[in-house]
Amino acid sequence: MPGIGRSGRRNALLCTATAALLAATACGSGSASGSGSGPIKVGASLPLSGPVADASKPAYEGYKVWLDQLNKSGGLLDRDVELKVLDDGFDQNTVVTNYNRLISQERADLLLGTFSSKLNLPASAVAERSKMLYVEPSGGAEEIFSRGYDYLFFAQPSTSLDLPEQFVNWVKALPAGERPKTAAYPTQDDPNTDVTIAEFRKELSALGVKSVYSEKYAPDTVNFDSIASGIARAKPDLIVHGAVAINDGAGLVKALQKQQFSPEMMFQTNSPSVTGSYPEAVGTKNTEGIFTSAAWSPKADYPGNAAFVKAYTAAYGSAPNDDAANAYTAGQVLEAAVKGVGSLDQKKLADWLHSHTVQTIVGPLKWDERGVPDGDMLLAQWQNGKFEFVAPESQKTVDAAVNPKPGWS
Repeated sequence: MPGIGRSGRRNALLCTATAALLAATACGSGSASGSGSGPIKVGASLPLSGPVADASKPAYEGYKVWLDQLNKSGGLLDRDVELKVLDDGFDQNTVVTNYNRLISQERADLLLGTFSSKLNLPASAVAERSKMLYVEPSGGAEEIFSRGYDYLFFAQPSTSLDLPEQFVNWVKALPAGERPKTAAYPTQDDPNTDVTIAEFRKELSALGVKSVYSEKYAPDTVNFDSIASGIARAKPDLIVHGAVAINDGAGLVKALQKQQFSPEMMFQTNSPSVTGSYPEAVGTKNTEGIFTSAAWSPKADYPGNAAFVKAYTAAYGSAPNDDAANAYTAGQVLEAAVKGVGSLDQKKLADWLHSHTVQTIVGPLKWDERGVPDGDMLLAQWQNGKFEFVAPESQKTVDAAVNPKPGWS
């Protein structure tokens, strides 16, 4: 796919989204002090339909578990809290329309973020223009935080630029003869995966890992046969795949199976952490040895984590995954700010978060002036049908990583 075409399409999308944003008339919330009667309204948009709906659904559920616990404990400012979620279908123009609607028509008192860097990039611009706090559960692309925004905060331990750290450190610790010598870098064209894969390539190249394949594909890609064929011809020791959801994560694995090519190591972003759907999509045995990163561990002993896991499992019949936990964390951050300030004054909420550390289920979070947190992601790997953690040392659930990855079943 030619680079100019990709850049042009992205610029067109962002320009259209920006035009929609500037054309809309955004009004702030009508209850800055928190005084008033009736529920406090929290607004959010999520891609509940479209290509990443599988990952967005757990995020919505994470929001709802947070809301249920919050209201059972008395709500905010002695008022119940309501959550209004609109479906953006993973479309940038729609997400802009949705947040303008939440602010100006639904009269939301507070906002929570959407899913992915692609959507949070324009959505956070709506919130900033309206001077409303915007806590996003996902979307760690560096360009989101390079615009000098005052009301934007990321509710994960670190951003996309830091995501490769644990895996690269693991590779670096291997004996020289066990390190990969070549790597392939397929990735969905997305602000988040673009940054992450570029950083992977930079850091692994510094270790002497030669790039033998690189390709970007459109978000609506459903056939990965040509990409898998190109990878199989290149025969890399390692595949680092910038996947956004189950569709592309599982799609590439299945296409590689057709080619009968299995690398010795494989890392995928996002997709493997959708712990309910991923094994079903690729086959449980085919998950063995696949690495990913995660913001959260269900076994971490941070305050409230065990209660979250128990409540989510009781409500939805299965354990939460990373997307559910990230959304819950965003709710925790929003809740802490309102309770800390004692009002819904948006500037005071943002100032409070810039100057305080919040205890969450992913650990203590504190932010710099850009809204970027200071923390570390976790390195996870599928082993024996279970989602395990192999780094850092303090969060390990297994003694060692599987290496090399076994072939496909």
